[in-house]
Amino acid sequence: MCGRAGTLLAFIPLADFTLESGEDNLTSYKFNKHVIDHLFCKTCGIKSFAYGAGPSGPMAAINVRCLEGVETEKVTTTHYDGAAL
Repeated sequence: MCGRAGTLLAFIPLADFTLESGEDNLTSYKFNKHVIDHLFCKTCGIKSFAYGAGPSGPMAAINVRCLEGVETEKVTTTHYDGAAL
């Protein structure tokens, strides 16, 4: 799903994540093992971030493509083939 949508994720501890606005226009989607709460916009459908359990505790996975001012072509990435699981 993320590969087809072009999602580019950055992972941070949940305690470091603050949603400043728009929570009322989000809806949730869970797939596979139903352990990650993928949130997306009810209006446009963009998958902006997710909540879940990371190796070091609760985490947020942020779709870097949704961040203003970030030049995604300059972001260092690590390829992960989730379809191979």
